Amino acid sequence: MERLDNLAFCIRYLMQHNGIEAGIPDTLSGRQRLLRALMNVWQPQPLSDEFLLAQDRELKAQRDEKGVVTPTDIAASEIHDGPDPQTDKIILWQGDITRLRVDAIVNAANTRMLGCQVPLHGCIDNAIHSAAGLQLRQECARQMQGGLEPTGEARVTQGYNLPAKYVIHTVGPIIPDGKPTPAQEAQLSNCYRHCFASAEMHHCRSIAFCCISTGEFCFPNRRAAEIAIEQVRICMAASQTHSLQTVVFNVFKDIDYDIYRELLGTP
Repeated sequence: MERLDNLAFCIRYLMQHNGIEAGIPDTLSGRQRLLRALMNVWQPQPLSDEFLLAQDRELKAQRDEKGVVTPTDIAASEIHDGPDPQTDKIILWQGDITRLRVDAIVNAANTRMLGCQVPLHGCIDNAIHSAAGLQLRQECARQMQGGLEPTGEARVTQGYNLPAKYVIHTVGPIIPDGKPTPAQEAQLSNCYRHCFASAEMHHCRSIAFCCISTGEFCFPNRRAAEIAIEQVRICMAASQTHSLQTVVFNVFKDIDYDIYRELLGTP
C-alpha cells in the first residue's frame, strides 16, 4: 500500500501541475504506466523536493526489480579484444540499456534534446528519460536553453536514477529513404567519435553505445553497425589517455544482435 500511495502522490502532483484530470488506476502496473506517461509529456519547470523524493523512491524500486547488469556479468563469449588486447574490451550485450551499470550510456536523442514526449513510446530516448527521472529533462533544458542540438555532436548529463553515472546524448542522421549519403555516414561517424571523446573528458572507463540512428531514424542496420565498430576501434587505438577501456555495444533487436555478432566475429 505504501508504494501505491507513493505513486498516487506523484501522479496527482504531475496532473495538478500540468492541468490534467484523469482517474488513477488501482493496480501497481497501472499507476506505473500512468506516471511514466505523465513524465513523458511534462514540460520543464521547477519540481518540489517532496515530489523528487517520491519519484526517486519509485524509480529506484523499478531499477532494483529489473536488475542491474555490469560488464563483468556479461558472458565471456560476448567479450572481444580491442586494439590493445591487454586492456581494451569490446562487449556485445542484448537487453535494456537502462539496466547497465557503466560510467556512461549513449542516448539517441532528438534535436530538442528534451527526451521523447510521446506517452509510453518505445524508443530508447523515452526509456532513458523515463528511468532517469525528470531531473534529466530539467538538466537538458538548462543546457539547451531552447536551442537545437546539431547532428553528430554529443552532450553529457548526469544519469540520476539510472545505474550509469552519465548519459551522453547524440543526434544521429535521419534517413527517410533508408539510403544514407556519404555526408550522412560521416555524421553517424561523428556521433561515435564525439561520444567517445566526451566520455574520456569525463574520465569514464566504460561506455555503452546504443544503435544510433537505426529504428526510428531509419539508418540501415548493417551499415550503422559497420560504422559503429570501425569508429570505436579507431577511437580506442588513437586515444591519448587510454582511460576508456570497456565499450559495450548494446542492442535490443535480434537483427542488430545477429549483425554485431557476425561483424565482431562472435562464434
